[in-house]
Amino acid sequence: MDVEDSQKLASEKTPNPNTEDDLEEGEIAAGGDDDSSFKKSVSLPYQPHPLEHRWTFWFDNPSAKVKQASWGSSLRSIFTFSTIEEFWSVYNNIHHPSKLAVGADFHCFKDKIEPKWEDPICANGGKWSVTLSKGKSDTFWLNTLLAMIGEQFDHGDEICGAVVSVRSRQEKIAIWTKNASNEAAQMSIGKQWKEFLDYNETIGFIFHDDAKKDRNAKNRYSV
Repeated sequence: MDVEDSQKLASEKTPNPNTEDDLEEGEIAAGGDDDSSFKKSVSLPYQPHPLEHRWTFWFDNPSAKVKQASWGSSLRSIFTFSTIEEFWSVYNNIHHPSKLAVGADFHCFKDKIEPKWEDPICANGGKWSVTLSKGKSDTFWLNTLLAMIGEQFDHGDEICGAVVSVRSRQEKIAIWTKNASNEAAQMSIGKQWKEFLDYNETIGFIFHDDAKKDRNAKNRYSV
């Protein structure tokens, strides 16, 4: 076989990748600009998942408390988020409660609501609290945040935010609400919170007004 015959045979056996007649059913031609165009056509734009409310993380620095004249003046906002992607980007890059210093308070409140009794939206409210042994609050805190920002509570509009407090012997998570006298709404929130946390112990609700007057204020509601 001469060279010319060899080249002819090779060309007959080697399919042209750009020839559609040589493709099997369902096969896509590879290579060249066509492949690039195909990849561009199937790429999807970034679509974040918005939350119903904007939320802000706040941190109370325990080392600053001795230098401050009044409670709450050491509070500082960390980050405000409005999508689930923004939430995870922050949560995955901050210390979880078990890693926070003793005395620290970490809050997550609806945007424009400060985690203070003096805030107009919080003033007539109260809080549900869960007390946990040292180093055991990480999962409870995350589940509380997800239930809260994910609007899983039937009376979610009553919720101002949540706080985790790290102390020397225990850790405490609390949900703050707007209208403490609305017993039906508060009881619903307390019951649902226990379900979300799979928590079997009794929890109590304290009015902010009572707490202002007495550090050992008694629970008005319990579930």
